[in-house]
Amino acid sequence: MELLVTPDVIISLITLTILEIVLGIDNIIFISILVGRLPERDQAKARTIGLSLALVLRIIFLFGATWIAQLTTDLITTPAIFGIIPSVGFSGRDLIMLAGGLFLLAKATSELHAKLEGNEHEGSAKATASFGSMIAQIIALDLVFSIDSVITAIGLTQHFWVMVVAVIISVGVMQLSAGSISRFIHRHPTVKVLALAFLIMIGTLLVAEGFEVHVPKGYVYFAMAFSMGVEFLNMRLRARSVAAPVELRQPPYQG
Repeated sequence: MELLVTPDVIISLITLTILEIVLGIDNIIFISILVGRLPERDQAKARTIGLSLALVLRIIFLFGATWIAQLTTDLITTPAIFGIIPSVGFSGRDLIMLAGGLFLLAKATSELHAKLEGNEHEGSAKATASFGSMIAQIIALDLVFSIDSVITAIGLTQHFWVMVVAVIISVGVMQLSAGSISRFIHRHPTVKVLALAFLIMIGTLLVAEGFEVHVPKGYVYFAMAFSMGVEFLNMRLRARSVAAPVELRQPPYQG
């Protein structure tokens, strides 16, 4: 009980919770866009299942924190090529990040293509989407995002209960906001395109991390926040122009 009132522990809990929520943004966006291909009656169910699986995976990985830490050991090492391309080592985490990044790039690109093809193509794609395939794809990305989330938690605090509480709070926030975010994204086509571009950036970042090129995610989140801010300004300007009455004038008498 003494740990609960320690200022350092409370600060680490708040910090980790905020970080987990930020790291969950890409997870929410991916699930929101993906379930948009399902019939409307199944979308809320798919979001709930997807985020519940994210919570379960994160907690399981927290119990296997020692195993997660061992994922940083190189499993594969590529030889140097003619002294030009250096030798590269790939750990278990690198391989998972690389596979997840490529998958996210492929999905975001295909969704963007479907969006640009028009309503007819998008409607036919939605009709053929199955609930099981959507859940399988959500699980695949939940795996990648969960490992990234748990590694962040392990690096920030050594208290197991702090990690669990932060993960539960962050996933709870994701559950509460997922529906609103999903409706907002699908109601505004330009925002959906920006969200897909954001996922492509995250996919590229994951691929880079697979090759041991570490780029702070803050740059990506700042770029997306700036783009969204500009888009919100455009949305307000469009709303004002539509709401503004058109002034009609009597043409001059030509007699």
